[in-house]
Amino acid sequence: MAVISPNRRVRKTPFSVGVEAAGVGGYTVYNHMLLPTFFESVEADCAHLKRHVQVWDVSCERQVQIKGPDARRLLQILTPRDLARLSPDRCLYVPITDQGGGMINDPVALQAGPDTYWVSIADSDLLLWVLAIAGTGGFDAEVCEPDVSPLAVQGPKAEDLMARVFGDTVREIRFFGCKRLTFGGQNWIVARSGWSKQGGFEIYVEGSEHGMELWSALFAAGEDLNVRAGCPNNIERIESGLLSYGSDMTRDNTPLECGLDRYVSANQLGHCFGGRALREQIEAGGPERQIRPIVVEGEIGPCTGSWPLLSEGREVGQVASAAFSPEFGVNVAIGMVERSHWAPGTRIEIETEHGMRRAVVQERFWR
Repeated sequence: MAVISPNRRVRKTPFSVGVEAAGVGGYTVYNHMLLPTFFESVEADCAHLKRHVQVWDVSCERQVQIKGPDARRLLQILTPRDLARLSPDRCLYVPITDQGGGMINDPVALQAGPDTYWVSIADSDLLLWVLAIAGTGGFDAEVCEPDVSPLAVQGPKAEDLMARVFGDTVREIRFFGCKRLTFGGQNWIVARSGWSKQGGFEIYVEGSEHGMELWSALFAAGEDLNVRAGCPNNIERIESGLLSYGSDMTRDNTPLECGLDRYVSANQLGHCFGGRALREQIEAGGPERQIRPIVVEGEIGPCTGSWPLLSEGREVGQVASAAFSPEFGVNVAIGMVERSHWAPGTRIEIETEHGMRRAVVQERFWR
């Protein structure tokens, strides 16, 4: 069996000692760092996540720090979303678009301090894009990757575990709210967010040297809560309709095609990269293809590439994420589907690497 070899280009994380001691079963590479993919099994990890609480090493969600008098202005031109609500107590999901309106990342933006912002990125080298814009646009702002490593606590018991470690103040944080809380003499941003629909938090650990102290404290405090090491779960996130950048959406797709139109603000389209292209797509009546939930019939294996969606031999989209859901008893999938075939109940075929399968477009995800 092939393995991933850590090195300077594929880095371990401040929590890797704990991850390996917990019996990690697989890794992928995300932003040049190791990201666990399962522990017991994807199915068992999913069932546990929905009932208990897990601690996730998501250090791979690297931060692009923008600091200086022009930091907020620079951040605003990167995204079609109006950032007026971004504050020290509120983080925002912000699609980042290129000059053609294509998605180049879908991070969370936080205000980390005065004239200081972090962009917690998905899997693409956004740092280079922001450095180029800052350097050529005459912005009075410094751009770097700080030593900040997020640790997620996810699951229905996440709030109870976090309160034991950070105090009951954590219960006051609303969804996508954030607050600086103290642990071990350190003051870190804690946000009620994370890549699952089970509820939870992300802790932005400043300083790699503090990683294992926090990891150990969470496990010690959560023993009676059945805390386990976990990771973003492919089954749970497909059921919930949580998109994976680089899989379900790429630079070839606009936020409108990804179903993210609520994060495209009309008053920003004259000021952000890709605004003209997005306005043209809106004025043309919307996108010609869009993300849809899909049920795949029959047995399927792992989806390791892009599966074409077919109707009478013509390609009408593709699926890049699919898995069997033990809870719902069906193969759940996320597809980018053409307008002509995206109505709920539409029957199509999927050319998987395991053979042809029938499929049906669904009305909603299985949250």
